[in-house]
Amino acid sequence: MNAPYILVLYYSRHGATAQMARQIARGVESAGMEARLRTVPAVSTECAATAPEIPEDGPLYASLEDLRGCAGLALGSPTRFGNMAAALKYFLDGTNSLWLTGELVGKPAGVFTSTASLHGGQESTLLSMMLPLLHHGMLITGIPYSEPALLETRGGGTPYGASHHAGSDGKRSLDEQEIQLCRALGQRLALVARQLEAANG
Repeated sequence: MNAPYILVLYYSRHGATAQMARQIARGVESAGMEARLRTVPAVSTECAATAPEIPEDGPLYASLEDLRGCAGLALGSPTRFGNMAAALKYFLDGTNSLWLTGELVGKPAGVFTSTASLHGGQESTLLSMMLPLLHHGMLITGIPYSEPALLETRGGGTPYGASHHAGSDGKRSLDEQEIQLCRALGQRLALVARQLEAANG
C-alpha cells in the first residue's frame, strides 16, 4: 500500500500561486506526511490546442488517480474576477467519475489563492473553490484564529484559506505572515488526514 499523501493541486500563471503551493507542501511535510505537487494545463481559446503530456518545467499535470489516491487536498488558484481560474475549473468539471463513486467523501481539503490587489476577491475565490469540494463530500479545514499570523497579517490570509497579495505586477513575494499561514494550512491538512486515518483504521 502506498504511503498517504496530501495532493497540493494548483494553477499558476505568473508564479505566485506556485510559491504558495510550495510553502503549503513544506507545511505538510513538517507534519510528517508526503506532499504531492500537481498542476493543470492552461485552457486555450483554440479548440484544437493541446498541451504536452508533461510540462516543460514545474510539477506534473494532475490526473484523476492523483486525486483518487490522496489522503487530503490543498486546492489553489489565482483570482479571476472573484472566482477560480478556468483551467482549474475545467479540471474539476472532469471529476464526475470520482463524485459518482464517492472517492473523495470524508477527506480533508483546504483552499488557497493569490490576487493582484489586496481586496481583489480573495475570499470569494476561496469560497468558489470550496463549492465543488463540498459536492464531493470533502471536509473543509480552513485556518483557525489560533494562528497568530491571521490577526497580524497586512497582506493575505483568511480563515477560509491561505491567500497572498501579489501586487499589480504579480511580483510581490510572500511575506512572513503569508508564509506562516500557507504552512499552517499544510500542517492542518496533514494532521487532520492522520487523525481521520487513525479513526477509520
